Amino acid sequence: MSTLEKLQRSDRFPTIRASDPADGDTHWLYMHADASPGVRPCCRFEMLEDMWRYMRAITAPRSGPAPGRLRHFVLASAADAYNLGGDLDLFMRLIRNGDREGLLAYARRCVEGVHHLHTGFGGDIHTVALIQGDALGGGLEMALACHTIVAEEGVGMGLPEVLFGLFPGMGAYSFLCRRVPARVAEKMILGGEIHDSAEMYRLGIVDVLVPRGQGERAVHELVRRQQRAPHAYLAMNAVRQLGQPVALEELMRITEVWVDTALALHAKSLRTMERIVRAQTRRADAAA
Repeated sequence: MSTLEKLQRSDRFPTIRASDPADGDTHWLYMHADASPGVRPCCRFEMLEDMWRYMRAITAPRSGPAPGRLRHFVLASAADAYNLGGDLDLFMRLIRNGDREGLLAYARRCVEGVHHLHTGFGGDIHTVALIQGDALGGGLEMALACHTIVAEEGVGMGLPEVLFGLFPGMGAYSFLCRRVPARVAEKMILGGEIHDSAEMYRLGIVDVLVPRGQGERAVHELVRRQQRAPHAYLAMNAVRQLGQPVALEELMRITEVWVDTALALHAKSLRTMERIVRAQTRRADAAA
């Protein structure tokens, strides 16, 4: 039985499939559990809310985590794509209405979530992105926020927002610069190309590259290996926050630049978004 088959989708979190393990040490969250015709595997607001509510539910209490206990959180997908990025259909509506507060609310919700992944839910969780399908835009930003990225061969990864005049504004620059030089990060953001997971592994952005179908096994092995030295990985969480922190304030200020840039887009950019939404919808219909 696969990990996916063990997980349960509930009325409480209708857009995701998540685990509550008996030992509480490894939590799996699969996005897009409601995949069906017309439902695009992107960062829809309702899915973000389900994700962050589940993440808050498994965050260590204010009294602090159990001493010496290392937990893992695995972010994966139940769809054929990992995540195709922000909800462009929503973006178009908000931009056309000049709704800055609506765009900012969406962006801040994304930023709060990726920062929680980056900080390890307060420090006792090692976060893992399991990429078994294309990870684009905001979907890749989620993965970049995690401590370890495990990707299967042959999947596409990239930040294509420049195609419609935007940039990835929910953490991509900050998190990429912790993995590659800033000039490489800027070239990737401004180039907008989709890269193969093998190329991302060579660049040092993907940490573990495995053949198709071997992603879950690789994650289980990573968890077993880290659980042999939990104190070391817990310490590394703390050291990472001291040596390479990404502050929530930094992410919030960058996403305000993103919002203002989005509101300045012209009709041509919105038409490009429309074409991408139609392509995503056709892809979702074919997968379903």
